[in-house]
Amino acid sequence: MIRQKSFENEMPTLYLVPTPIGNLNEFSPRAVDVLKSVDVIACEDTRTSGQLLKHFDIHSRLICCQNFNEENSAKGIVELLERGQKVALISDAGYPLINDPGQKVVMMAVEHGFNVVPVSGPNAMLDALVASGLTAQPFIFIGFLPSSENERRKKLNEYKNYPMTMVFYEAPHRIHKCLASMLDVFGDRKCCLARELTKVHEEFIRGTISEILEVCDDLKGEMVVVVEGHTVEFQPDADYSLIMNMINESMANGMTKSEAIKDVASRTGIARNTIYALVHGTSRC
Repeated sequence: MIRQKSFENEMPTLYLVPTPIGNLNEFSPRAVDVLKSVDVIACEDTRTSGQLLKHFDIHSRLICCQNFNEENSAKGIVELLERGQKVALISDAGYPLINDPGQKVVMMAVEHGFNVVPVSGPNAMLDALVASGLTAQPFIFIGFLPSSENERRKKLNEYKNYPMTMVFYEAPHRIHKCLASMLDVFGDRKCCLARELTKVHEEFIRGTISEILEVCDDLKGEMVVVVEGHTVEFQPDADYSLIMNMINESMANGMTKSEAIKDVASRTGIARNTIYALVHGTSRC
């Protein structure tokens, strides 16, 4: 388990800084201050980001972090952190990791024990998600669970087999009961508890549900719980029906057969041509 108290340690920090999608006046003073304070800013396109930085009189060094080179970029950013430098990751417009580069960078930074700090403020769900160290996409936002044990467990059972990352809100006086219910219904999955986001006592506790359950009793502040989705290890013959159910589900949600195959492939990690063969009856897998 890793406990990151963002502003109570001297570890180098990777900041995740959303940028305006159009109106530059929406860029927060804190975001501007962070970009001015860091040693390096990693961006998708130095020309696009250069215009933003020029507008706000920001002179930090720019480097590229794009989807096609994210693996190498992530290693380079971790090397900068290892040298004690502060790094900010920004998108051309919008939130890093949400249909933009950053997933590998965050996972690698978390694995190496560096701080990962989101800088947005207005949305606790997105802040917790992108800094959790778990897969940011696809995800489902659930919010607060029912307060009664029976209703909470019933609701969790509805989401038990969802393959995407799940995001919940919870109050401090209910966090132990909430995590205990999750452990019982979901099993011991990877989890991140984020609390006091953007405040001086901001903390990310990353580990398994059982590990976080052991330390949650004395925690304060409004909390966001990010939990990994259900993972399935497919055994070809036994799981044929499960694959087909997922295909049918996607098609029921409006996808074409081709889109459904692509969707299930991305959710399960099974090769698209393998699923195609199953769906069209050309293979028994």
